[in-house]
Amino acid sequence: MKVYIHSFGIGLIEKSGVGRAIHHQREMLERSGISVSTKRIKDSDFVHINTVFPDSLLVCLFARMTGRKIIYYAHSTMEDFRNSFIGSNLVAPLFKKWITFCYNHGDLVVTPTEYSKSLLSCYGIRKPIVAVSNGIDNSYWNKPVKETSSTFKSRYNIDESRPVVMSVGHMIERKGITDFIELAKKMPEITFIWFGYTPPAIIPANIKDAIKGAPVNLIFAGYVPKEELCVAYHSCDIFCFMSHEETEGIVVLEALSSGIPTIVRDIGVYDDWLSDNKNVKKCNALSDFENAVSDLLSKDNSSLIKEGLRTAKSRDYKVIANKMRKQYELMLYRYILDSDKKSALS
Repeated sequence: MKVYIHSFGIGLIEKSGVGRAIHHQREMLERSGISVSTKRIKDSDFVHINTVFPDSLLVCLFARMTGRKIIYYAHSTMEDFRNSFIGSNLVAPLFKKWITFCYNHGDLVVTPTEYSKSLLSCYGIRKPIVAVSNGIDNSYWNKPVKETSSTFKSRYNIDESRPVVMSVGHMIERKGITDFIELAKKMPEITFIWFGYTPPAIIPANIKDAIKGAPVNLIFAGYVPKEELCVAYHSCDIFCFMSHEETEGIVVLEALSSGIPTIVRDIGVYDDWLSDNKNVKKCNALSDFENAVSDLLSKDNSSLIKEGLRTAKSRDYKVIANKMRKQYELMLYRYILDSDKKSALS
């Protein structure tokens, strides 16, 4: 069984969740003994498509003509395209039509959660849709880190005695950056740090203004390698993800695996796998986030952390690779049945 993962243009999405998902797929499949290629489609039985660029459609057409099965990963929805970059709300309906057109070129559409599956099911997609998590490498994110919290704080000129609340994502409204800025303003005794970068040319003016007006206790660290991000998860006191819309939220899985108390917005994507006061804290209003931060800083969170790690382990690479293997086998079984039917009719 061989899988080709189309990765042309990876440089454009390297710093996004889709970029991480492509790396996740390769790593988890290779660890499960499935041969993976990112260069030679001719050696494959299955083709993974993760992007909605025009070149992806060309790969789909070639795969179709040469009898290979296409798995189209639906990382994007119209809902999570909104409130992102300049003009995104204006073109969101067109984006919906485009991604529907793209996803319909797959033999199977894979999306990370039941929530995103429910959205896509209303798009007019004619192909089977299954929900399979992007997965998480617990052996990496849950491992002890060599760098101490003191060293981490020293790098960012943070006083040793100050608690630190972190978040990760593009610097866009959907990810909750303006809410994070406001939360930092309300809690000057705490240091807030945001990891992630978005080219200024595509950031709306109101977000640029909000970033310029951020308080001194908020640090914008930019994009950092995953090694440094892993240190951050292990060194900060709270992970606060205020995103308004997600198809899963890979950074949430990273935080849970790293053992940092985690706060998320109470949105639909988390309904069936994250529970308030069990494996995370869920909030809506800004005042709720403020209270949640204060609460987590004032008590022992070992139970929350333990349950969070349990959740991360349920989406470990090995678990997800086995789920994908079953999908491959099912597709091959259907292919054999179809071939037998055609032979019987001829």
